[in-house]
Amino acid sequence: MFDLEKLRQIELVVFDVDGTLVNDEGEVGENTKQLIMKLKKLGVLFSFASGRLHSALIPFAEELKIYSPLISLDGYVIKSVSGKIFVYRSFLKKSQVKKAIEYSEKYQINIALCHTEAIYYTEQNSVIPKLLDKFGAVYEEVNSYDDFTDDTLEIVFASDTRQTIEFVRDKLSFPFTIGTSVSFFKSQTHEGIYYLEVRRSGSSKGKAMQRLLKYLRIKENRTAVLGDWYNDLSMFETKAMKVALKNAIPELKKAADYVLEKSNNEEGVTEFLEALLKAKISKL
Repeated sequence: MFDLEKLRQIELVVFDVDGTLVNDEGEVGENTKQLIMKLKKLGVLFSFASGRLHSALIPFAEELKIYSPLISLDGYVIKSVSGKIFVYRSFLKKSQVKKAIEYSEKYQINIALCHTEAIYYTEQNSVIPKLLDKFGAVYEEVNSYDDFTDDTLEIVFASDTRQTIEFVRDKLSFPFTIGTSVSFFKSQTHEGIYYLEVRRSGSSKGKAMQRLLKYLRIKENRTAVLGDWYNDLSMFETKAMKVALKNAIPELKKAADYVLEKSNNEEGVTEFLEALLKAKISKL
C-alpha cells in the first residue's frame, strides 16, 4: 500500500489529535505508544497540529515523550513543549478585543478570550466552560477582562440563540473585520448552542506546518501528516505524505495519498506507523 522508498525518507510525522491520534475517549492506544517510541529511537521526529490550545496538548506530548514544537489552535500558535520558545503566534489587536468585549456587554452575549495556556472568562460569563467545545482546555475565571486584552489568540462568543450570534456577526463589520477571520457555527456536542469565533487571518494548520518545517530545517516531502477533519485540509495541500483515517471526511480522503483501513477508535494510525517502522528498519 505505502511507497517504501518515500517512507524511508520521512523525518517528521505530524498528527492531528482528536479523531486521529486519540480515540473518542481522548486516549492514545498502547500499540501507538510503542510504535512511536521505536520510531523515535530510529530518529523520527513527531509533532501535533491541533485545534486544541497548547496547554491541552502537553499531556499527550509528555506521555509520548515528544519534544518538537507543537502546532495548536489550528496553526495560530507554534510553541515548544516547555513553553519557553514561540516559533510563531498570531494575536488579535487589542482594539479588536476591546470592541468584542464591548459588544458582549452591550448585547449580553457570553464571551471568552483564548490565550495559549488558558481560556479566560468573567463571573458574568460563568457558563462558558459548560458551553465551549475546547477539548482539554484550562478555564480560568478572572475579575475583569482588562488585563487580558493583550496576547489574545481567539475571541469566542457563545449563545443558545442563533439570531443573537448572527446579529453580533453582522455587527462585527468593517473596519473591525480587517485582518480577522470570523467563523459562525453550531456546536457538535452541545445541543442548540451557537458560536462565533474571531481570529487574526492568515493562519492555518498547513501554513503552520510549513513554518515548523522551516524552523526544524526539514523538507515537506520528508514529512507525513495524518488527519480526519476539515481543519486538516490545508496540510493536505502541501507536498507532505498525506494520510487520512477511515473516519475522515470524504474531502480529506480525496486529497490523501493513502486512506487507512481503520478508524481512530481502532488505533488506525498504527497501520501507517507499522509501515514506517518496517521501512526504516529495512534501510538499516
